[in-house]
Amino acid sequence: MPIFTAPDGTRLAYREAGEGEPLVVLPGGPLRASAYLGDLGGLTGRRRLVLLDLRGTGGSACPADPATYRCDRQVDDVEALRVHLGRERIDVLAHSAGGGLAMLYAARYPHRVSGLVLVTVNPWALGLPATPEERLAAARLRRGEPWFEDAFPAFEAWLGGGGEPDPAVVGAFFHGRWDDAARAHEAAVDEQTCAEGEDRFLDPAAFDPPALRTALAQVSAPVLVLAGELDGGPRPARARLVADAFPKAEFAVQAGAGHYPWLDDPGRFADRVGDFLESAGRASAARPG
Repeated sequence: MPIFTAPDGTRLAYREAGEGEPLVVLPGGPLRASAYLGDLGGLTGRRRLVLLDLRGTGGSACPADPATYRCDRQVDDVEALRVHLGRERIDVLAHSAGGGLAMLYAARYPHRVSGLVLVTVNPWALGLPATPEERLAAARLRRGEPWFEDAFPAFEAWLGGGGEPDPAVVGAFFHGRWDDAARAHEAAVDEQTCAEGEDRFLDPAAFDPPALRTALAQVSAPVLVLAGELDGGPRPARARLVADAFPKAEFAVQAGAGHYPWLDDPGRFADRVGDFLESAGRASAARPG
């Protein structure tokens, strides 16, 4: 895997896949290795994916200072990657918790972002995280599924503070299709996640929602916010709040999709994101500087 060095000396890795203009991809989790993103539903047919392994995940080293797992402390890692790639501006795609990092990056370095895609992003950074009630409402949409009666009590107990659920039981609520690929995807969560930094990443001290909203209102790059119809974290209505934070945002809901829409309908996901990025590229080329 290619390696570059963060400003504090931490060695960070990324994967490359596909051809064409680079698209920097920030994983969620929080702090799950980028391997779970695969080829993003075949988006590699449209773009060259540069999938960053955040600190302590995948091929990236654990930092000497654990405090730097915090989301805001990793913004300059993304900027170091841009410099390493030799790009004046970059397109960025972020999934789930990685969306907070992407928004902080866009706020701090707006002139370095040519296009931004935020996929099923729970708006922690804006002080508006999904509620347990919203997650349960989304879960109840699956009542007709054969696994629902066994999985729902465990999911409800988890949301009530009943400890970590077994992904093999409740993982179905995160996927539009609970098939073998989805089961394998959920089974890999623990081994792909940096347990040391997982809680630190979303430290409330990392976020200043009023200041972030003010900064994002000045971002001139086009933005796509994509929600999953069946996702509970966030529900589409809550994901729309992310789009509302930007002056040039498109909002889309992928039908039948959960939290990982590229798994639920790869072709639809890759086409929607690829088309947006092409349009964003034309807009970026027309902008001065």
